[in-house]
Amino acid sequence: MRRLPPLHALRAFEAAARHLHFTRAAAELHLTPTAISHQVRQLEETLGVKLFHRYPRPMRLTDEGAALYPVLRDSFDRMAGAIDGLSRPDTTRPLTVSVTLAFASLWLMRRMPQLQRDTGLHLQVEADNRPVDLSEHLVDLALRYAAEPRGPDLWLPLFEDRLAPYCAPELLQRQAAPGDADILRLPLIQYRWSGGTEAPPSWQRWCHAAGLDSTPPAIAQQYSEELNAIDAALAGQGVVLASSVLAASALAEGRLIRLSKTDLPGRTFWAVCLRDHPRQAEIDRFVAWARACA
Repeated sequence: MRRLPPLHALRAFEAAARHLHFTRAAAELHLTPTAISHQVRQLEETLGVKLFHRYPRPMRLTDEGAALYPVLRDSFDRMAGAIDGLSRPDTTRPLTVSVTLAFASLWLMRRMPQLQRDTGLHLQVEADNRPVDLSEHLVDLALRYAAEPRGPDLWLPLFEDRLAPYCAPELLQRQAAPGDADILRLPLIQYRWSGGTEAPPSWQRWCHAAGLDSTPPAIAQQYSEELNAIDAALAGQGVVLASSVLAASALAEGRLIRLSKTDLPGRTFWAVCLRDHPRQAEIDRFVAWARACA
């Protein structure tokens, strides 16, 4: 007979170890953070070892916890896969992911080979700025940009975003990096901020954050889509106040440069799926990989 600790305690530990956060584990398992903490302590008492270093923050695994976590992760993934195979015979189909046009073009597409190598996942990417209805079961996972979760679905945070001024290196014509006031003398690019009730990240707000004159600066180019505004900046046509997440690849490759330390708060990128999704193990694998990319 197998002698195992309570399954609920093992599941609580695996979720907490994957997130390294009791609150996020609690949200995933529909429990309270207190319940997660209690179940993890119950497991620690059963095993006679500590599984987490809780202080100082951030929380991290002990050697014993690090040894146990991958065993449980892989076991739960296999269990979920077997159950999924019974209820969903088409599990060999790609995981369908809905993303915005900008996220697809500037973040996801260039990382697809790495995603497949690291996770073994195959995606079908649905690029559209219109939010999908997950209850129609046509999409497994949606990437959304929002200040906070909305609705009954499972919202898993990926990246916190900031908005900063970026331009192509050639726009500066080999001059020294400009100061904040000098940026306003360059052609400014702006795009329409979609959805949400918070104030849009305009150049006027950026001027206020930088402590500059509050007079609205002149805008050289305006676009409805962030993707087009960033493309214009990449082409050397001006400076765009863009997402640090979406600009990251071009920044790393030297195709964009950041002109100022002054930035504005953005929203959060979330991975959203139905609760108790039959392919939750694959979704969790995508989420963990995406967070690691950050």
